[in-house]
Amino acid sequence: MTPAELSQSLLDLVNSLVERRRGEGAEIADLGLVVADMSLERPRNRDHGDWASSVSMKIAKPLGTNPRAVAAELAAGLEAMPEVASVEIAGPGFINIRLEASAAGALAQTIVNAGPVYGTGHLYDGIKINLEFVSANPTGPIHMGGVRWAAVGDSLARVLIAEGADVTREYYFNDHGSQIDRFARSVLAAYLGEPTPEDGYGGAYIGDIADKVVEIYEGDIASLPRDDQQEIFRSIGVDLMFTEIKEKLHGFGVDFDVFFHEDSLHESGAVNRAIDRLREQGHIFEQDGAIWLRTTTFGDDRDRVIIRSNGEPAYISGDLGYYLDKRERGFDQNLIMLGADHHGYIGRMMAMVEAFGDVPGVNLQILIGQMVNLLKGGEPVRMSKRAGTIVTLDDLVDAVGVDAGRYSLVRSSSDSQLDIDLDLLGKRTNENPVFYVQYAHARTCSVGRNAVDSGVTHSAFAPELLTHDSESALLGVLQEYPRVVAQAAELREPHRVARYIEEVAGYYHRWYDNCRVIPLGDEPVTDLHRTRLWLNDATGQVIRNGLGLLGVSAPERM
Repeated sequence: MTPAELSQSLLDLVNSLVERRRGEGAEIADLGLVVADMSLERPRNRDHGDWASSVSMKIAKPLGTNPRAVAAELAAGLEAMPEVASVEIAGPGFINIRLEASAAGALAQTIVNAGPVYGTGHLYDGIKINLEFVSANPTGPIHMGGVRWAAVGDSLARVLIAEGADVTREYYFNDHGSQIDRFARSVLAAYLGEPTPEDGYGGAYIGDIADKVVEIYEGDIASLPRDDQQEIFRSIGVDLMFTEIKEKLHGFGVDFDVFFHEDSLHESGAVNRAIDRLREQGHIFEQDGAIWLRTTTFGDDRDRVIIRSNGEPAYISGDLGYYLDKRERGFDQNLIMLGADHHGYIGRMMAMVEAFGDVPGVNLQILIGQMVNLLKGGEPVRMSKRAGTIVTLDDLVDAVGVDAGRYSLVRSSSDSQLDIDLDLLGKRTNENPVFYVQYAHARTCSVGRNAVDSGVTHSAFAPELLTHDSESALLGVLQEYPRVVAQAAELREPHRVARYIEEVAGYYHRWYDNCRVIPLGDEPVTDLHRTRLWLNDATGQVIRNGLGLLGVSAPERM
């Protein structure tokens, strides 16, 4: 019996109880309950059963009685079900449910038959989500903050898709503004053999870009005026840098559906359309020769200049045009991942959303990520050999590989600062979390191969035989996977999937130590062996599905 089936049965019992009360003359309004309101949770102490629900405490007041009385009625209905072994009422009205071994064990076959679909849900069916992440300026290699967002953003996209969302991965290509000018001056200086400009970019990659521009440009750069030289190095250099960024991200398993150019906002008139829309809604005013957005109406600490008195657009003008463009493209929810230095940015962005008539925190959601430090020998890795001043994606991948790099960046909450121990990630021991999980998956595959060689197949399934404590515990944690995926999607926290599959790996290793799938010596193959093979393969499937959501491979041999 799956958690969804148990929740539905519990909901049916609640609805029957309500109808019974009404039949007795009670005036009870429609409670509007759905399956999710049944509040099924795994008890921390397995002695308390397989599942616990607090629904009695939710509905007692509308029914005009106390929670324990409601729990007693629901318990009687649950105990009458053949899949339920026992029901206990605890505390103020908690319902603790223990399933029959056959009902609990049936999950193993359900998972194997579902395959990659197991754990997917419908939380965001019909919802179009634009997920913007990384969006590093094309002025240098991606630093570790951007790499973290690459891993977390791509994993979050996978989690949201697993819950039915129509997700567009988007990279905002910042090709407009002073940083691009600084980059162009830096590349030109490298070409001319001049020192790096005081506000410019250093590192060997700048010289590499300059050399490539010279190779690509069909003409004599040296004979051109300096302004023309700078424009050549800007246009070709930015394209080269951005191409490299895309290639590096692809190698890291991260691809985007849309690369949106900031320049297009100004060229297409999107900014002017946004200003016109806000003016129609009464939120634009002019003062001191500038055009302002009255964001203080919506909780911002001050109003914001959109167009400066000299006619130049302020930074927020691009935000206005970009947000409206996304809404015009039909996105219901727009998620943006930003670094910790953008925390003060949230208030004005949410005020902007409300000025457009949308709902802050719904139509626009901003996720803030903290810094990442790489450690080697207990000391911070301070700089890249190539970039000169920052630690980059290449540094991480060169040190530990794509799988370990992605996993280490995703397994912690993105709103906490992260220290990554490169020495630990290089170990092939259980101390290394990605090795621990991947090894558990490889072990399930090894057991499966050896089982076939020993004549153990899926030809029989007798879930009532899965009675060992370690089997009950393993089945219990496997049941949690759909809920973990839904919660990771709802809270925008893919690290929950990583921590969960580490837990699954732990339960599997303990089960492996206690329960044999393959007979010893001349021992005959029994239905217990065959049924345990189902449980083994179900575990492998869940770990494989979880790793897939993190963009990490599930090796069959290690």
